[in-house]
Amino acid sequence: MGLEDSKLLQKYINFGEKKAGSTSMGIFVGLFAAFGGILFGYDTGTISGILAMDYVTARFPKNNESFTSSETSLIVSILSVGTFFGSLSASFFSDKLGRRWTLIIATLVIFNLGIILQTAATSIPLLCVGRVFAGLGVGLISAVIPLYQAETVPKWIRGAVVSCYQWAITLGILLANVVNQGTHARNDSGSYRIPIAVQFLWAIILGGGMLILPETPRFWVSKGDEARAKDSLSRLRKLPIDNPDLIDEYDEIKANFDFENQYGSGSWGQVFANKNHQRKRLLMGVGIQALQQLTGINFIFYFGTTFFKRAGIKNEFVIQMATSIVNFGSTVPGILLIEVLGRRKLLLGGSCIMAVSQLIVAIVGVATGQGSTSANQCLVAFVCIFIAAFAATWGPLCWAVIAECYPLSVRQKSISLCTASNWLWNWGIAYATPYMVNSGPGNANLGSKVFFIWGGCNVIGGLFVWALVYETKGLTLEQVDELYEKVPQAWHSSKFIPAENAFRQPSRAESLASSSKAEGVSEVEEASV
Repeated sequence: MGLEDSKLLQKYINFGEKKAGSTSMGIFVGLFAAFGGILFGYDTGTISGILAMDYVTARFPKNNESFTSSETSLIVSILSVGTFFGSLSASFFSDKLGRRWTLIIATLVIFNLGIILQTAATSIPLLCVGRVFAGLGVGLISAVIPLYQAETVPKWIRGAVVSCYQWAITLGILLANVVNQGTHARNDSGSYRIPIAVQFLWAIILGGGMLILPETPRFWVSKGDEARAKDSLSRLRKLPIDNPDLIDEYDEIKANFDFENQYGSGSWGQVFANKNHQRKRLLMGVGIQALQQLTGINFIFYFGTTFFKRAGIKNEFVIQMATSIVNFGSTVPGILLIEVLGRRKLLLGGSCIMAVSQLIVAIVGVATGQGSTSANQCLVAFVCIFIAAFAATWGPLCWAVIAECYPLSVRQKSISLCTASNWLWNWGIAYATPYMVNSGPGNANLGSKVFFIWGGCNVIGGLFVWALVYETKGLTLEQVDELYEKVPQAWHSSKFIPAENAFRQPSRAESLASSSKAEGVSEVEEASV
């Protein structure tokens, strides 16, 4: 390794040290990007209420009385088909067009087209086509936003800001239930068209904001556009382009990018390769996103209104709105505690509470039967406990974990696969649940017994976290690489102590530093002290 490589290594080692300027703009950009979660959350909340509206059930189903299991599963799950393919294609658009323009096109064009078709729908086919297009937009958004946040938000608050994406999802669910509560009693098409059309507002806010906000500096660096990269940094740091600190930070980002490219260009082959324990990381990310869906949370928000109604609970729209309030409020503790208790403790604790509360709901439902006042009160109480536990743990943390655990060169592709896993299982659950819960020919008629399944999945989720999820609290992205290299078992990861200072000893840099020492390169010797 020559002198130029040594200088490159020096820049990489020093990358991440605090520079002059403000971090408030970077935090604001990351928080605004989290707003994209409202698009998914609102749809999740609104479709449950729409399927229970009297005006809709009298016109959309073939029998003009109620939706069959096949009709319900098709309408709800078809969105996830679009989100699955949207998230898979995110890496192509994001790496070619940029993170910013991918979000703009996904919201203002693709998602809005889906909303137009759904608003105009008077039958199931057009409604489903609209949900596919809306799903494509949401899939692109959900895969790109964590990366956009990671490349703009300061490291010291990255976990909390990325977790705000889940908080935005819960806000969307809450807003949907508020709108449903206000329109479900209407005896005209406004009962369902108003809740659907409100989504134009969320898309315009996110897409319009992205027209103003900057592209990430790293994207322009990857394209070799120095002028635009410095302009992006100038806007994020509130410093003039010719400021020495800004120029120095640009040089460090460029050096970091060049340094990583020495290990490959981030191809799909590298995503599935076992270098740097990438396969273990990919298995963890794909698995935790699947298990997030298998907690049973979307059963409540996709089919909760219908389920509560069939359980004999009056004012099911009010109950659904109450559960949404619990979901929204309980996300805050998770965001605040993620950098205090760490990822593993919160996820393990959440699995325990969710499993116990769901098993209690199932046992009480079997023992007392649905319809009794005491059974209904118990059902609502423990469903709320389950929602609170999910919102404070598995909801926000799963997004933070996948944003942190991958090498930068393959991060977008890895996150796309993890997000696709989320949507694939989202589709499977949305499609199968009506057949599992409903009564009648061809259905399992499980009723509240379905919570035995969700409770069992949460037990599996806890074991998965114990075995495969590494504790990354307080570590830089470079130290996460070192963590996977030095700690073979996830349950020992909380005891990991980085080799040196949080910014000064990336594990790969150490190996190159050792090589440089062998050749007597004095600059790298000094950087390694």
